[in-house]
Amino acid sequence: MRKDLPLKDQLRRLVAALLLVLSVAATLRAQDSTAAERTARYFDSIRNSPPQLLALLLKMPKGGDLHNHLSGAIYAESYIQWAADKGLCVNLTSMTLVVPDSPSACDKFAGQAAPVNTALTNPVLYRQLIDAWSMRNWELSGQNGHDHFFDAFVKFGPATYGQTGKMLAEGVSRAARGHVLYVEFMLTPDISPTGIISTQIGDKVGWDGNFESTLNKLKGAGIAEAAKVAIKNLIDAETEKDRLLRCGTTQADPGCAVTIRYILQVARGSDLSRVFAQMVTGFTLANDPNSKVVALNLVQAEDGVASLQNYSLHMQMLQFLRPMYPQAHLTLHAGELAPGMVRPEDLTFHVREAVMTAKAERIGHGVDIMHDHDPYDLLKEMARRRVMVEICPSSSDLILGVRGSHHPLSTYLQYDVPVALATDDEGVARSEISREFLKAAQDHGLGYLQLKTLARNSLQYAFISGASLWSNSRKFTPAPECTQDLKAAKVTTPRCQQFLGGSEKAKLQWKLEEELRTFEKQY
Repeated sequence: MRKDLPLKDQLRRLVAALLLVLSVAATLRAQDSTAAERTARYFDSIRNSPPQLLALLLKMPKGGDLHNHLSGAIYAESYIQWAADKGLCVNLTSMTLVVPDSPSACDKFAGQAAPVNTALTNPVLYRQLIDAWSMRNWELSGQNGHDHFFDAFVKFGPATYGQTGKMLAEGVSRAARGHVLYVEFMLTPDISPTGIISTQIGDKVGWDGNFESTLNKLKGAGIAEAAKVAIKNLIDAETEKDRLLRCGTTQADPGCAVTIRYILQVARGSDLSRVFAQMVTGFTLANDPNSKVVALNLVQAEDGVASLQNYSLHMQMLQFLRPMYPQAHLTLHAGELAPGMVRPEDLTFHVREAVMTAKAERIGHGVDIMHDHDPYDLLKEMARRRVMVEICPSSSDLILGVRGSHHPLSTYLQYDVPVALATDDEGVARSEISREFLKAAQDHGLGYLQLKTLARNSLQYAFISGASLWSNSRKFTPAPECTQDLKAAKVTTPRCQQFLGGSEKAKLQWKLEEELRTFEKQY
């Protein structure tokens, strides 16, 4: 503002500038709402036709998938082929893979096991393996959905060994087909030929009941080595993924364009020494700005014996470690429970302690939140702090038997708690991201505009560096650097170009807006 002008003229120019900004923002919202509302009306017109609704959702840009277990993301058909290629055996009763000690080792099981490659020419065994390693036909298994789901991982586990590159390739290729721009994969990256490094060091050090002394012992025992192994493994896996997808060539798979970050998974069903060591490794990696590991999460069944017994202690461990690693992010499986699975009192505190004690920035599932002693107070706190909930409709249905109005999704929305949709374990669930959006529309009554908000949320709350494209994430008000550019639907100002160049998050969000704009033009 020119200081040589009279105060009255200075104020007049300031008001004019503010009016221009407000006018641009209003025009942008009007243009966006016109296209979006037309799409919403078409969406509602086909709501009672699931095939047509799915056809629309298959094309809809979805932003990011923030809750994705890499081992659970792979379809059983891939695991069968990989197990056959590795010469593994399969127990014909339990359908559990066995690593043989010699090429003819399957023979010594006297008809109780067979080479997995026989499934490639035996359609009965092939479909038995798919049913055992996924939720396909689980109702015929004699198990409930919860047990069949978690047992599947033990059965196909050996097929995942040394296959991270192939798994990444399948995961991002399918994500790209679902119009996903960004994925956070949960995995255990610090694996060596002798085992998981952090686990081995945890076993060596033990757990003495004191956070600080155990941490010092871990550092003295070389826990930093686990992070080095993890970084090398991820670089090697991404190199293999790029080779398989022909990234950088004219034949590149669309999955090459999907941005990947990683969440180190902590096996909470393990001994306390292992859990603590894995947490330290996760925080170390996620605190490094050059690492693609951005966060950690506790995995395995929340109703497991050790998980229940040690839940509060695990939250206290995280509370102790977090201040030492200020750049690390934290998302937690919390409230993946339903009445009847556990005692009533076990439903009352998991989400609260994840949010209030561990200070999780996001939680996964959050299904049992209304069993909390004061759920409305907790919901308001989550809304105030913008603690996002990763909603996984298929897994909540298949594992917990919770769907539709029995799920708290509508309550989260009512109390302005941010939510986003995710796949969880799309391979085991025999699902993919578009079907999660379909399930949200059918089972929860969400309309197009709500689904669009959830897609935007997935990038807003992604653990990726940089400032947001939105100055107000509740209303999706553009950042001032790019307000005019969003109106023009292209980068027209050096200011916005510089802003996007300095923010991975804003760059992805801009790409999503471009794709949404193109998508909505069809309607």
